[in-house]
Amino acid sequence: MQPNASECVPYNGLTRTEPTLPSSAYWDQDNYQRDLDAIWYRNWLLVCREADLAQPLAFRTFRVGTQEILLLRDDTGELHAFHNTCRHRGSQLCQESQGRLKARLITCPYHAWSYSLRGDLVRVPSKSLPDGFDKADHPLYRVAHSVWRGFVFVNLAEDAASSAQSSFDPASGDFGNWPLEMLVSGHVLRKVMNCNWKIFWENFNECLHCPGVHKDLSRLVPIYGRGLMSRHDDPEWLRHADNDAPEFSGGLRAGAETWSRDGQTHGPIFPSLTPAERSAGQTYATSLPSMFIVGHVDYVRTVRLTPLGPEQTELTAEWLFAPEALAETDIDNIVAFGTQVLEEDAAICEVNQKGLRSMRHTAGVLMPEEYDLHRFHNWVRERHAARSPEA
Repeated sequence: MQPNASECVPYNGLTRTEPTLPSSAYWDQDNYQRDLDAIWYRNWLLVCREADLAQPLAFRTFRVGTQEILLLRDDTGELHAFHNTCRHRGSQLCQESQGRLKARLITCPYHAWSYSLRGDLVRVPSKSLPDGFDKADHPLYRVAHSVWRGFVFVNLAEDAASSAQSSFDPASGDFGNWPLEMLVSGHVLRKVMNCNWKIFWENFNECLHCPGVHKDLSRLVPIYGRGLMSRHDDPEWLRHADNDAPEFSGGLRAGAETWSRDGQTHGPIFPSLTPAERSAGQTYATSLPSMFIVGHVDYVRTVRLTPLGPEQTELTAEWLFAPEALAETDIDNIVAFGTQVLEEDAAICEVNQKGLRSMRHTAGVLMPEEYDLHRFHNWVRERHAARSPEA
């Protein structure tokens, strides 16, 4: 017997009441430290694009929680990542956020211990060395790094396994037809949000807020205006299973081609996209906890998160275009629309954060459409459990 449609692709929504994480998970300092230890210091994190370190001896520094990372390209073109810490007495090595090394050495500004660009200790200025001291025993603390499609990730775990590609949500879209490696940066937005990093991810994982918060986006993507992310979020989706109108299928409104103020493309369409990828309007890939990427027909947008404290998160968004598009196209229409959506998200996340300290509100409750929040909460719970002494 052939399965019917509802058995093949079931309703997405939650069918029973599920609690949120406890409210203290969003503002308590101890909970924040547990997030750092169990999640941010154990997973692949986006830090930049390879193009940001295009030249030999180029370097950048990044902070994740209390940890500062040094990423550089050596004189042969190979990337290396280290803790930005001298093995002598722990001094910071590179004080600037980015630049180009003046020599083929990393020299500590405090006592001039010097390391090769591969992290080996090569020079100690002391007049003599103590018995048993071997420079080979004191290399820089190496950090695992991985490149995915031109994006550079690091992992602070000493036993980091696999690669950045393995960190993407299995439900993520396939970006094989987008020329990610060839794209160039057209605009970068940096914003500090006064909310816990998990608040932003929760907002990302539901569209119940879209009709009230994202009015222009809801007009561009009509299914968002119904408070839904996809066709199967509707408990009565079978009634409209054969209706490909965008309010049911999830595509862009009639006549629109991409995310921009007027819905029109402002540059050449990527030639390798399939008809389905073009009609979808947006394709997402997610790598928790640090980033997501959105593919449109004429550009790509990335959003990177960095936790700054229990109630503060830095957001870095970047718009990537084909080089010829930047040379010939005014991208303001695209950037303005994406910025508006992110500013609306940031503002409502801060509103959410402000209410969480009520002594009466110990936890919330999830609605059926918030099934991806439940999945995210379980992802957080599992990683905390894996790091607990009892695990």
